[in-house]
Amino acid sequence: MSLAVEELAVRFGGVAALVDVSFEVEPERITSLIGPNGAGKTTAFNVITGFLRPARGRVLYEGKALTGLRPFQVAERGIVRTFQKTNLFHRVSVLDNVMIGLHLRGRMGFLSILLGDRRVREEETALRGVAEEILAFVGLAHRRDEVASALPYGEQRLLELAVGLAARPRLLLLDEPVSGMNPAEKTTVMGLIRRIREQGVTILLVEHDMRLVMGISDQVIVLHHGRVIAQGPPGEIQSHPEVIRAYLGGR
Repeated sequence: MSLAVEELAVRFGGVAALVDVSFEVEPERITSLIGPNGAGKTTAFNVITGFLRPARGRVLYEGKALTGLRPFQVAERGIVRTFQKTNLFHRVSVLDNVMIGLHLRGRMGFLSILLGDRRVREEETALRGVAEEILAFVGLAHRRDEVASALPYGEQRLLELAVGLAARPRLLLLDEPVSGMNPAEKTTVMGLIRRIREQGVTILLVEHDMRLVMGISDQVIVLHHGRVIAQGPPGEIQSHPEVIRAYLGGR
């Protein structure tokens, strides 16, 4: 398995946010984590990516423990996350946003950069070429020189995806990637997520848009009141009685 979450428990004061949550994410597949508001989805993301430590349980990635690592150490393992709200450098260009993400790949030390080493200039040129390829991949090549804050909201979300891809993820966690988008923009993002998976990237996403979830997922995991109440392929989840009760409030 690519990612294994084992018996996670998280409490905030007297409130149980996660209760013995366990699930697995298979490599090179799209897995969606869904549930009503307050179900524990973002809490699970925060534990996986090192922003929150669980009271109990552990997270394994490719057989190695992530629990206890800091967010940057999790990212170094190839696990990259986007957020519900855009997390960009709004005052610099679209291209420079991706370049900033790419500099995590850079090999030149501070002294080499300070002295203007020839290898630094060569690396900068190479990274710029990669940044332009990423922008073309997400459909933003024509916006490369625009300031990020000038982009429409939907394109800002695409740019955030581009910055995430610049970190060369092997596991990409998407937190509500189509939130606030119109139907056409959502369709574009669905196609882009499929293409990212085709590049060999494993994807775990949190999303409220059930059309996207059921149309794109290989597996769906459902949380309710901090517990996993169902997991399986989309067709099975759509007709699962506990899922229907959780969303519709039935008995």
